[in-house]
Amino acid sequence: MKNFTALFIKRPVLAFVVSAAILVIGLKAMGGLAVLEYPKTENATITISTTYPGADPNTMAGFVTTPIEHAVAQVNGIDYMTSTSQTSVSTITVNLVLNYNADKALTEIQAQIQSVLNQLPSGTQQPQLKLQIGQQLDAMYIGFKSDVLSPNQVTDYLTRVVQPELQSVQGVQVAEILGAQNFAMRIWLEPNKLAAYGLTASQVYTALSGNDFISALGNSKGTSTQTSLTASTSLHSAAEFRNLVLLQSGGAIVRLGDVAKVELGSATYDGQVAFDGKPGVYIGIQVAPGANLLTVVNAVTKKFPQIQSALPSGLVGAVVYNSAEFVNASIHDVIAALIEALLIVVVVVFAFLGTPRSVIIPIIAIPLSLIGTFAAMLMLGFTINLLTLLALVLAIGLVVDDAIIIVENVNRHLDMGEPKITAAINAAGELAAPIVAMTVVLAAVYVPIGFQSGLTGALFTEFAFTLVSAVTISAIVALTLSPMLSSRLLRHIGPDDHSLEARLSRFIDRRFEQVHRLYMRLLRGSLKTLPVTLTFGAIILVSIYFLAVGSKSELAPQDDQGVVILSSTSAPNATLDQKLLWDQELNKLMIAHKSVAHTFQFETTTFSIAGMVLKPWDQRKKSAQELQTEIQNEAAGGVAGQQIVAFQPPPLPGSQGLPVQFVLKTTESFAQLNTVAQKVLAAALKTGKFIFLQSDLKIDQPQATVKIDRAEAANLGLTMSQVGASLSQALGGNYVNYFSLDDRSYQVIPQVSQKYRLNVSQLLTYPITSIGGVPIPLGAIATIVPTVIPESVNHFQQLNAATIQGVAAPGVSTGEAVSVLQQASKKILPADYDIDYGGAMRQFVLQQGGFLGTFGVAVIVIFLALAALFNSFRDPLIILVSVPMSIAGALIFIYLGFGLSLNIYTEVGLVTLMGLISKHGILIVEVANEGQVNGMTKREAIEHAVGIRLRPILMTTAAMVLGVVPLIIATGAGAAARYNMGMVIATGLAIGTLFTLFVLPAVYLVIGQQHTAETT
Repeated sequence: MKNFTALFIKRPVLAFVVSAAILVIGLKAMGGLAVLEYPKTENATITISTTYPGADPNTMAGFVTTPIEHAVAQVNGIDYMTSTSQTSVSTITVNLVLNYNADKALTEIQAQIQSVLNQLPSGTQQPQLKLQIGQQLDAMYIGFKSDVLSPNQVTDYLTRVVQPELQSVQGVQVAEILGAQNFAMRIWLEPNKLAAYGLTASQVYTALSGNDFISALGNSKGTSTQTSLTASTSLHSAAEFRNLVLLQSGGAIVRLGDVAKVELGSATYDGQVAFDGKPGVYIGIQVAPGANLLTVVNAVTKKFPQIQSALPSGLVGAVVYNSAEFVNASIHDVIAALIEALLIVVVVVFAFLGTPRSVIIPIIAIPLSLIGTFAAMLMLGFTINLLTLLALVLAIGLVVDDAIIIVENVNRHLDMGEPKITAAINAAGELAAPIVAMTVVLAAVYVPIGFQSGLTGALFTEFAFTLVSAVTISAIVALTLSPMLSSRLLRHIGPDDHSLEARLSRFIDRRFEQVHRLYMRLLRGSLKTLPVTLTFGAIILVSIYFLAVGSKSELAPQDDQGVVILSSTSAPNATLDQKLLWDQELNKLMIAHKSVAHTFQFETTTFSIAGMVLKPWDQRKKSAQELQTEIQNEAAGGVAGQQIVAFQPPPLPGSQGLPVQFVLKTTESFAQLNTVAQKVLAAALKTGKFIFLQSDLKIDQPQATVKIDRAEAANLGLTMSQVGASLSQALGGNYVNYFSLDDRSYQVIPQVSQKYRLNVSQLLTYPITSIGGVPIPLGAIATIVPTVIPESVNHFQQLNAATIQGVAAPGVSTGEAVSVLQQASKKILPADYDIDYGGAMRQFVLQQGGFLGTFGVAVIVIFLALAALFNSFRDPLIILVSVPMSIAGALIFIYLGFGLSLNIYTEVGLVTLMGLISKHGILIVEVANEGQVNGMTKREAIEHAVGIRLRPILMTTAAMVLGVVPLIIATGAGAAARYNMGMVIATGLAIGTLFTLFVLPAVYLVIGQQHTAETT
């Protein structure tokens, strides 16, 4: 290796060419890297929505949801499947295994659904499939509101004009309209008029079906000409529908307008979307898989002013939510941390060496290594994202180590009186093997992370191999450019040199010499009491278990993403009008906060969601967490009639919903399941660990059963299908067919007018049939029986399920929440019940314990690599003694709190510590072994080694610890993740280095191998 480094010292142009090649290729690669929030992952969900108008939850579950579930369950690649059956709607959510081919799964699911369509009840609409990859929130939401135009007019304009414009933007997968109220021809039936004319809803339905027909006639074709043909068999306006003939008898004509109010209305009146408190419609922008999020959002943002300028008078549009703002802010902050870390490291190097000449070499080596890393990232197919940028921040502390130890060692040789070239050759030759060893060790540390399965592996593979690339390129620079620059730039400062540089250098040397003497005195004292030192090391080793077990654990720290979401639960019989009144009260509470930029609200038949989009991080004083707590407390006392919970989007991709989702599943009835679920819920709430917790199984939905006298119906010549169809066609709100309006098709929906269905008793007056022109009301053959049913029938993995969901109290980690719920269920659940998890809690449970195996593999790989490099099985053990020292140092702070927890970031930080701290041991053991070969005793050799290596060890430690300070003091977007990783590395490395400097020499004396010239 000495000859290798000498080659570049003697041939400086070669060293320059190698470095220039790294620089040019890296700069070129930098421009070709895509920019994303996280590494590319396919967290795909496929939602199957099926509508059967008017059907109750039990009917939906038994006749719609279950057949589809059973068929879909046969598809490969499913992680877990959930379903919710509510009145008229079945929703099945298929969560795919991470990074499974979503298109393949979608194709298989479509095929399975087709196979069971014939099993679904007549009147069931075609199941609608929606594939969503990545974050469950859209990348961007654009809100439109108007005081002049009705919601269906706004929807129609957006559908015809705005949606096509946005979907034409490169990289936009879907521009979905949310809160749409599409035009529909509403036929509001009046039962009293139907009865007066001897008609029923079924006859109206049949007349609409038979007389609004879209014909396709083809064309006439002569010998030389042809003509396209059509026929006026369809209807196009409300006036034409009113004139539709329903009945003709004795010269009298009954038209549709005689028995119904006909108007151009909306397809549904069961939901509403609000934008800043006013009714509106949203367009959500979904970015195509593989597309650059920032590029797509920027393209939409540039196009939006054109769209705004073309909006009709009275229609206003604005960007309500833009996820790119969080990504941009996070990336900006990480880049700022990168620059700050670079400056800090330069100052640290100068503080330890004291000469500008010494600082120049790391200043060149650090950016060169980082820029070269971009080339490796491009070759590996990586992207610029929050994790790869975080890796580059950490890489500063890693790559500077190589440059520091080269510079420090060359200075040491110069102080010994050697000429520049000779000093550089000897110094680089001594460190070539340790540099290679340290590079191999760091690579060995990160490789197991790169091959880890699950979410951790998917997210941190790019992080791990980016760091491996950085330290590899750093090693190349350290073995080629740094020695060459040292031989040209560094000089010996003699006693007669009174320049400012010389005086500063001697001042620093004197201060360090004081530190050196103090350390050597303490070290010799500790080596005289070996049992005490070794016992201390053993205590540290054992403490790791207790510190780890006692620390809080979670998947990832909650980051301030600039949005707070609120989910509302209303009384099961609350109407949309009542919910909108509550929404107004909630909006007043939200908009009153100065940190809020926009508010949004979604009211549908299946959920009630609201949210606060916050101002940029530098324009507000309160964090999202503070606002979440405040709005939670305000909503609890300020909106009577609703249960409201505030939460933030999950910190990592791949989950949705509330952070706590604990599933109880069984084959028993929902009544029995509800009893058990309420007991578990009560036990969990009693602990005080949750600020909000509820079960999604609620058996409180009022329902009226129309109990039909079959004998009486038979006497009237009625079958159950006739009775059921008549009621369904009167009340269900299903569409009959389509009509054309301005070259677009819209639904035709007959339904009894609301004033005739204000209460259940009015149903008994509906005409079911007529005999001799005399109408027969429903009351003649039926009575109304009130019952109570579940609001929704929920399945998890095809089993009856109740999900206990909510938000943990402030300071309660995910691990604590899981433990509380597990303990409660263990005491309460009968034998035929089981538990499972959903959302972010499922991610946590699946990843829990995964890093333990990674730690084990990393230690084994490091040991084997060191054994091969040192040709010894003892030396690796000595070097690895420093690992538990650093791990314990970091765990102390995690255990004590300090805003830390055991999470995906701190665990990666702990693995990083293994490589960082091992470098100290490599430097010490390498010199100690050489000392023994040169005739020193083991004691003399280890004291000599730590004396020589103390300065570079302290320098590299200070550079790394202070280099992550920008991460520790970070604020704003993504600060929580950076703080957790930075704090672990800083505390672990600082404390671990302190312990290592005393424990490692003691262990070397006990188990260190004897090295002589013969053994080497």
